[in-house]
Amino acid sequence: MDKPIHLRSHTSASSNFSPPETLASMPTTTPPPAAPSLPGELLEEIFLRFPPDEPSFLMRASLASKLWFVLLTGPNFQSRYREFHGSPPMLGFFCNQIDGSDLEEEEKPVSHFVPTTKFDSCISKEDWIETDYDVWDCRHGHVLFGQKGRRSTEFIVRNPMTACWTEVHTPKRYMGGDNRGAAVFCAMTGCDHRPCHESPFRMAFVCLYLGVGEEDDDSIVYAGVSLPQMCNWSNSCSKFLSKPCSELWSKRWSNSSGLHVPSGAWIDSVPPVLIEDSLYFMISYYDGACIEVLKYDLSSNCLSLIDGLPVEDVFADATRLIAMEDTNLGLAHVDRLTLYLWSRQMGYNGVPSWTQRIVIDLNNLLPVRNPNRRLKLIGSVEGSDIIFVTIDFGIYEINLKSLRWKTITKTESLCALIPYMSFYIPKEMEERPATQMRLTDDVGLNMGLPLGRWR
Repeated sequence: MDKPIHLRSHTSASSNFSPPETLASMPTTTPPPAAPSLPGELLEEIFLRFPPDEPSFLMRASLASKLWFVLLTGPNFQSRYREFHGSPPMLGFFCNQIDGSDLEEEEKPVSHFVPTTKFDSCISKEDWIETDYDVWDCRHGHVLFGQKGRRSTEFIVRNPMTACWTEVHTPKRYMGGDNRGAAVFCAMTGCDHRPCHESPFRMAFVCLYLGVGEEDDDSIVYAGVSLPQMCNWSNSCSKFLSKPCSELWSKRWSNSSGLHVPSGAWIDSVPPVLIEDSLYFMISYYDGACIEVLKYDLSSNCLSLIDGLPVEDVFADATRLIAMEDTNLGLAHVDRLTLYLWSRQMGYNGVPSWTQRIVIDLNNLLPVRNPNRRLKLIGSVEGSDIIFVTIDFGIYEINLKSLRWKTITKTESLCALIPYMSFYIPKEMEERPATQMRLTDDVGLNMGLPLGRWR
């Protein structure tokens, strides 16, 4: 017979089980104290050491907290940041593509701006796709656009940081010329050109008339420079077809007298270089095997012609003018894979002449895969000994003083590279774009390395 089963009561006093406590009866716990924030002076010292060629660092930091945003957008930090790092870094470059109009297939329009940093939301390259314009010059925070071809009479000056722009009409003297060159530069006297992308600017034009001299094959060059122009950069304009930020201006211009140049002269399409108060334009000839330099002295408003190099077969598409670090005028040209650097220096007799500075075998310096391919010079950085060359579907930046180099991008279809040098410091905006606000999720520490590393 089965024995009865006796169940022990759960309410027995001898039971060790105690009913669960309610939330109200649970003891309250005090949260740990918040970590003390760093003093503002110490934060500023940390932010000062963020590399200027990676604007993502400052952008992400400004989105992390309101305190950091106020600190980074303050005038004291902006001034100290520029002074701490010296010369502005290259945030990207503007470029003109090789003309492909003779190709059977229509090419897809490409942006005139190529960022060289991991973070390009401060300057969106999608806003720089303009099929009817080329970049003529870029300097001191301003970019100069002109209609395709070297006979443009309509120009646009644009501020990359704000995407604002203004339209410029050339004086009447320059509308009938056969060939033109143009430049844009800061109008502030004594400016160190670090924060001057919002300051007044000036423009200079040179214009070549063919067959108007004493002889039928003679040519004359004229030049002019505008008075300082201050545009209303407050309104944002994303496309040239929009209403410009200020009215069309054709203010007073200071014009030079004409300069006679030899027959066959042509103002080359590469941007000029600015050294102190003078602009230097490259002059080529129809045979392409001779180079001279047109000097436009802005202070005296005079034109002069500088003889070319004392060597033969210096072709325009293998030559670039350089505003060197020692403020001398430099000229670099390549012959196959050999680069020659010359500078304009004063001789013992008081007459300036070209002096060869350095000869570089690029085959031993760069990772050249095909030595038979032609190397091209496509640009330089003013005030430094840095040039840009393209070969084997790649663009390389070379420091001619240290012979260090790095890869900029992978393309070979550029005929001109114009570096954009500027500091990027977060600005206070009334309404921040949603794309930037989403960055707060990973503000942290997703800070990648630049595209190229120095070798």
